[in-house]
Amino acid sequence: MASIAEERVWEQLRTVRDPELGKDLVTLEMVKKVEIDGGRVRVHVELTTPACPLKEQIGRDVEEALRKIEAVEAVELVWSAQVRASRPGATVLPGVKNIVAVGAGKGGVGKSTAAVLLAYGLKRSGAAVGLLDADVYGPSVPTLTGVEGTRLEVRDNLIVPPQAGGVKIMSIGFMVDRDKALIWRGPMTHGVIKQFLEQVDWGTLDYLIVDLPPGTGDVPLSLAQSIPLTGAVVICTPQDIALLDARRAVKMYQQLNVECLGIIENMSYYLCPECGHRDELFDHGGAKAAAEELGVPFLGEIPLNADLRRFGDRGTPEHAFTDADENVVRSVQAVVEATAGQISIRSAQQAATPTLTVE
Repeated sequence: MASIAEERVWEQLRTVRDPELGKDLVTLEMVKKVEIDGGRVRVHVELTTPACPLKEQIGRDVEEALRKIEAVEAVELVWSAQVRASRPGATVLPGVKNIVAVGAGKGGVGKSTAAVLLAYGLKRSGAAVGLLDADVYGPSVPTLTGVEGTRLEVRDNLIVPPQAGGVKIMSIGFMVDRDKALIWRGPMTHGVIKQFLEQVDWGTLDYLIVDLPPGTGDVPLSLAQSIPLTGAVVICTPQDIALLDARRAVKMYQQLNVECLGIIENMSYYLCPECGHRDELFDHGGAKAAAEELGVPFLGEIPLNADLRRFGDRGTPEHAFTDADENVVRSVQAVVEATAGQISIRSAQQAATPTLTVE
């Protein structure tokens, strides 16, 4: 039997392109090692995110390319993942590779729920994740994650963020009474965010998801400028009035030179759990059309579902990936993977995002 030259294997691997990043696996340094044992070739591939939506396609493309070598009898892929930083040289939170804001043009569209689902979906994939509740006027993350009423611990002059399901969480909700209304101006809010950035022991994270307040006013503007963002995700529902505000949110981020990673359509449709009838209560497809119009990615749709509501009320968001209706699990997971893919693209570009230094 003819032997397999390792150089020939690497040559073929250079023909395999990452569908999202647009470059070959060798150039992207995703191929870490090649092992040859007779007619068997083992390729070690390091993905740019453990939530990679294109893992199977990349695997098929690698096998197809290597099968063109006549002596190859079998191809084995060994997968790993290493989230890459989109913020090289960042002085604020240098241990955090990617900071992703989740915003909305208006309230009531499920922004906080979507932020929590993104955080727990990324954690479930194997990433190190933090969740910063910057919605200071309506801090719902402690309730949604089951850590409401937690007493904060301080160690070495840093706040230790509580953890729930392996996700590090920080919220103003830990510091004020549940029913207390915060009547703050922008500078006061900015001071709290400064504390959350500088005085919380976030450690090393692959992703920090930031739940921003809704709207395009003073508060989200200040926060977007203060946090060195990888990019922003905009949440909206399908009806026209929500889409109008979502467009404003996207344009706000564009004006701030913050990358809009995409739009998610929440409450996209309702599936009857008894008969499977689909009802588009708030219309459908508006977010996708808006994304195409604005030239930003469409990250997918999350249905209106009683399981998601129940898990949020109980503070068990991880169950959305295990115990919800199969269609819901599939939809939410697809949104998480699409978002992770856009973050990887942003990281590969290694473009510096302008920030306002927090003094």
